[in-house]
Amino acid sequence: MSVKIRLRRMGAKKRPFYRVVVADSRRARDGRFIEILGYYNPCVEPPELKIDNDRAKYWLGCGAQPSDTAQALLKKQGVYEAAAVPVTE
Repeated sequence: MSVKIRLRRMGAKKRPFYRVVVADSRRARDGRFIEILGYYNPCVEPPELKIDNDRAKYWLGCGAQPSDTAQALLKKQGVYEAAAVPVTE
C-alpha cells in the first residue's frame, strides 16, 4: 500500500478549507483516509495552519510521501526538515 500525505478539500463553494490527511494513494482526493493530521484554511488573513507534528513525523518515518502542497505546508511548520526525509526524485 502506497501512503500519501495530502490535502482533502472541505468547505463551501468558493470558500475552500483543507484537512491534511494520510491516505492510500489509490483513493479519491476526498475519499477515505487513514488519519487526519491537521488543517489549512487559506481564506482568512493570515492563513491558518495547524498540523500535529508528532504524527506527521511518524508517518514520514513510515515512508508516507507528501504531495507538493502538503510538503510545502510541512516545511512551513518545520516538520519536513526535522524528520530528515531523503528527497526521492
